[in-house]
Amino acid sequence: MHGPASPGWLLVALCAATGSYCLLRMRSSVEQQRVAAGGEAVMGFGMAAMAVPAAVFAPPAWAWPAYAVVFGGAALRALASARTSPHHLHHLVGTAAMVYMAVAMSVSSASSPSGHHHGATGVPLVTGALLAYFTGYVLLAGVRLAPAGPASVSSASSASSPAPAPAGSSVASGGTGWGDRPELARACRVSMGISMVAMLLTL
Repeated sequence: MHGPASPGWLLVALCAATGSYCLLRMRSSVEQQRVAAGGEAVMGFGMAAMAVPAAVFAPPAWAWPAYAVVFGGAALRALASARTSPHHLHHLVGTAAMVYMAVAMSVSSASSPSGHHHGATGVPLVTGALLAYFTGYVLLAGVRLAPAGPASVSSASSASSPAPAPAGSSVASGGTGWGDRPELARACRVSMGISMVAMLLTL
């Protein structure tokens, strides 16, 4: 992607860390969470690879079409599951954005071997629409992650106290339960949303 090397490496680190946490979430005992975490891990590591500064490593010509094929398959899978959960719909938009960026970078690389061609790709409105979507998603999800007041926290905790865990589960045995913590999953998705905004801005 275009842009200075130092912010680029920070973006690589953030996406790789997010993908690594998603791998931990795949240890969840809930199948739906494992499937979602697997898709998000692919997104995280794919974004980390795409965010490597071009001044440090210029991908070969076949890399961008390969990204488009991989995330196109992920988009089809998310499309098949989009009717069951709103999160799958968000994942569909994310994978479609990855396909769009891969195609745009492939066109840019083909028209300029240095990889720094900034000409119009013919569909600038797509970039704007994706930026608007992910910016809105990050703001909305960030508000939901913000801690509530003391009164609302106490009432929410009493109203949503978890049911006793079955014997032998990670919670009952004192385990951390990293794959079943929704607040960390939401923070993971916010991080990927921020990374997506940064990548779209440098496209």
